[in-house]
Amino acid sequence: MNKGRLEAFSDGVIAVIITIMVLDLKVPHGADLAALRPVLPVFLSYALSFLYVGIYWSNHHHMLQACHKVNGRILWANLHLLFWMSLIPVVTGWMGENYRAAIPVALYGSVMFLSGIAYLILGRALIALHGADSPLAVALGRDFKGKVSLLLYAIAVAVSFVDAWLALAIYAAVALMWIAPDPRIEKRISA
Repeated sequence: MNKGRLEAFSDGVIAVIITIMVLDLKVPHGADLAALRPVLPVFLSYALSFLYVGIYWSNHHHMLQACHKVNGRILWANLHLLFWMSLIPVVTGWMGENYRAAIPVALYGSVMFLSGIAYLILGRALIALHGADSPLAVALGRDFKGKVSLLLYAIAVAVSFVDAWLALAIYAAVALMWIAPDPRIEKRISA
Protein backbone atom coordinates (compact mmCIF):
# COMPACT_ATOMS: atom_id res chain seq x y z
CA MET A 1 0.00 0.00 0.00
CA ASN A 2 1.36 3.44 -0.92
CA LYS A 3 2.18 5.74 2.00
CA GLY A 4 1.15 8.96 0.20
CA ARG A 5 -2.43 9.02 1.44
CA LEU A 6 -1.34 8.35 5.02
CA GLU A 7 1.11 11.27 4.86
CA ALA A 8 -1.45 13.62 3.27
CA PHE A 9 -4.17 12.70 5.77
CA SER A 10 -1.78 13.09 8.71
CA ASP A 11 -0.60 16.49 7.47
CA GLY A 12 -4.23 17.61 7.14
CA VAL A 13 -5.17 16.47 10.64
CA ILE A 14 -2.10 18.13 12.13
CA ALA A 15 -2.92 21.37 10.30
CA VAL A 16 -6.43 21.27 11.77
CA ILE A 17 -5.01 20.66 15.27
CA ILE A 18 -2.84 23.77 14.99
CA THR A 19 -5.74 25.78 13.58
CA ILE A 20 -8.01 24.81 16.46
CA MET A 21 -5.31 25.76 18.96
CA VAL A 22 -4.73 29.20 17.46
CA LEU A 23 -8.45 29.90 17.26
CA ASP A 24 -8.64 29.34 21.01
CA LEU A 25 -6.35 32.33 21.60
CA LYS A 26 -8.24 35.44 22.67
CA VAL A 27 -7.47 39.02 21.74
CA PRO A 28 -6.25 41.09 24.72
CA HIS A 29 -8.71 43.66 26.07
CA GLY A 30 -6.82 46.93 25.98
CA ALA A 31 -4.04 48.57 24.01
CA ASP A 32 -1.23 48.59 26.56
CA LEU A 33 1.25 45.91 27.62
CA ALA A 34 -0.72 45.28 30.81
CA ALA A 35 -3.52 43.88 28.64
CA LEU A 36 -1.23 40.98 27.68
CA ARG A 37 -0.89 39.77 31.29
CA PRO A 38 -4.23 37.89 31.49
CA VAL A 39 -3.68 36.10 28.15
CA LEU A 40 -0.01 35.25 28.68
CA PRO A 41 -0.57 31.81 30.32
CA VAL A 42 -2.88 30.76 27.49
CA PHE A 43 -0.36 31.98 24.91
CA LEU A 44 2.51 30.15 26.62
CA SER A 45 0.53 26.90 26.76
CA TYR A 46 -0.27 27.41 23.06
CA ALA A 47 3.42 27.98 22.27
CA LEU A 48 4.41 24.79 24.13
CA SER A 49 1.72 22.76 22.39
CA PHE A 50 2.56 24.27 18.99
CA LEU A 51 6.14 23.16 19.60
CA TYR A 52 4.97 19.64 20.51
CA VAL A 53 2.73 19.35 17.45
CA GLY A 54 5.60 20.61 15.30
CA ILE A 55 7.94 18.03 16.81
CA TYR A 56 5.47 15.23 16.13
CA TRP A 57 4.87 16.46 12.59
CA SER A 58 8.58 16.73 11.83
CA ASN A 59 9.53 13.36 13.29
CA HIS A 60 6.48 11.70 11.73
CA HIS A 61 7.62 13.08 8.37
CA HIS A 62 11.16 11.80 8.85
CA MET A 63 9.97 8.41 10.04
CA LEU A 64 7.75 7.96 6.99
CA GLN A 65 10.52 9.12 4.67
CA ALA A 66 12.54 6.13 5.88
CA CYS A 67 9.71 3.80 4.79
CA HIS A 68 8.45 2.65 1.43
CA LYS A 69 5.02 1.23 2.15
CA VAL A 70 2.29 0.95 4.76
CA ASN A 71 -0.31 -1.65 5.69
CA GLY A 72 -3.58 -1.73 7.62
CA ARG A 73 -1.81 -2.08 10.96
CA ILE A 74 0.19 1.07 10.26
CA LEU A 75 -2.93 2.97 9.19
CA TRP A 76 -4.58 2.15 12.53
CA ALA A 77 -1.41 2.91 14.49
CA ASN A 78 -1.25 6.28 12.74
CA LEU A 79 -4.92 6.98 13.54
CA HIS A 80 -4.17 6.09 17.16
CA LEU A 81 -1.43 8.74 17.21
CA LEU A 82 -3.66 11.31 15.53
CA PHE A 83 -6.45 10.61 18.04
CA TRP A 84 -4.26 11.52 21.01
CA MET A 85 -2.81 14.50 19.17
CA SER A 86 -6.33 15.73 18.38
CA LEU A 87 -6.89 16.14 22.13
CA ILE A 88 -3.94 18.53 22.44
CA PRO A 89 -6.05 21.66 21.72
CA VAL A 90 -8.50 20.76 24.50
CA VAL A 91 -5.88 20.11 27.17
CA THR A 92 -3.85 23.10 25.98
CA GLY A 93 -6.76 25.48 26.46
CA TRP A 94 -7.73 24.00 29.81
CA MET A 95 -4.16 24.07 31.13
CA GLY A 96 -3.61 27.60 29.81
CA GLU A 97 -6.58 28.88 31.78
CA ASN A 98 -5.77 26.77 34.87
CA TYR A 99 -1.99 26.46 34.81
CA ARG A 100 -1.71 26.32 38.61
CA ALA A 101 -4.25 23.51 39.01
CA ALA A 102 -3.11 19.91 39.26
CA ILE A 103 -5.82 18.22 37.20
CA PRO A 104 -5.47 20.29 33.97
CA VAL A 105 -1.66 20.12 34.16
CA ALA A 106 -1.77 16.36 34.82
CA LEU A 107 -4.26 15.77 32.00
CA TYR A 108 -2.01 17.72 29.62
CA GLY A 109 0.87 15.44 30.53
CA SER A 110 -1.34 12.37 30.21
CA VAL A 111 -2.24 13.33 26.62
CA MET A 112 1.45 13.91 25.86
CA PHE A 113 2.31 10.54 27.43
CA LEU A 114 -0.36 8.75 25.40
CA SER A 115 0.73 10.56 22.22
CA GLY A 116 4.26 9.35 22.93
CA ILE A 117 3.05 5.77 23.42
CA ALA A 118 1.10 6.00 20.15
CA TYR A 119 4.18 7.32 18.32
CA LEU A 120 6.20 4.42 19.73
CA ILE A 121 3.53 1.95 18.53
CA LEU A 122 3.56 3.53 15.05
CA GLY A 123 7.34 3.24 14.89
CA ARG A 124 7.20 -0.42 15.94
CA ALA A 125 4.51 -1.14 13.33
CA LEU A 126 6.65 0.47 10.62
CA ILE A 127 9.68 -1.55 11.73
CA ALA A 128 7.63 -4.77 11.75
CA LEU A 129 6.65 -4.16 8.12
CA HIS A 130 10.06 -3.03 6.87
CA GLY A 131 12.24 -5.41 8.90
CA ALA A 132 14.61 -5.29 11.85
CA ASP A 133 17.49 -4.38 9.54
CA SER A 134 15.60 -1.57 7.76
CA PRO A 135 17.04 1.96 7.82
CA LEU A 136 14.26 3.02 10.22
CA ALA A 137 14.95 0.15 12.64
CA VAL A 138 18.67 0.86 12.60
CA ALA A 139 18.07 4.60 13.03
CA LEU A 140 15.68 4.23 15.96
CA GLY A 141 17.74 1.56 17.68
CA ARG A 142 16.53 1.14 21.23
CA ASP A 143 14.86 4.59 21.12
CA PHE A 144 16.37 5.75 24.39
CA LYS A 145 15.19 9.34 23.89
CA GLY A 146 11.61 8.22 23.28
CA LYS A 147 11.57 6.05 26.39
CA VAL A 148 13.12 8.79 28.55
CA SER A 149 10.42 11.17 27.29
CA LEU A 150 7.70 8.75 28.38
CA LEU A 151 9.30 8.41 31.79
CA LEU A 152 9.52 12.20 32.17
CA TYR A 153 5.87 12.61 31.17
CA ALA A 154 4.83 10.06 33.79
CA ILE A 155 6.94 11.78 36.44
CA ALA A 156 5.51 15.18 35.50
CA VAL A 157 1.95 13.90 35.73
CA ALA A 158 2.61 12.68 39.27
CA VAL A 159 4.54 15.86 40.17
CA SER A 160 1.67 18.05 38.95
CA PHE A 161 -0.29 17.09 42.08
CA VAL A 162 2.53 18.47 44.23
CA ASP A 163 3.91 21.34 42.13
CA ALA A 164 2.25 22.31 38.85
CA TRP A 165 5.12 24.66 37.95
CA LEU A 166 7.67 21.84 38.18
CA ALA A 167 5.48 19.63 36.00
CA LEU A 168 5.27 22.42 33.41
CA ALA A 169 9.06 22.76 33.51
CA ILE A 170 9.40 19.03 32.84
CA TYR A 171 7.02 19.26 29.86
CA ALA A 172 9.11 22.13 28.49
CA ALA A 173 12.32 20.15 29.04
CA VAL A 174 10.95 17.19 27.07
CA ALA A 175 9.97 19.51 24.22
CA LEU A 176 13.47 21.00 24.20
CA MET A 177 14.93 17.47 23.97
CA TRP A 178 13.02 16.97 20.73
CA ILE A 179 13.23 20.44 19.20
CA ALA A 180 15.40 19.29 16.29
CA PRO A 181 14.22 16.50 13.98
CA ASP A 182 15.51 13.13 15.09
CA PRO A 183 19.03 13.12 13.58
CA ARG A 184 19.22 9.32 13.60
CA ILE A 185 16.54 9.11 10.92
CA GLU A 186 17.83 12.08 8.90
CA LYS A 187 21.29 10.50 8.72
CA ARG A 188 19.86 7.18 7.51
CA ILE A 189 17.69 8.82 4.86
CA SER A 190 20.56 10.80 3.40
CA ALA A 191 22.97 7.81 3.48
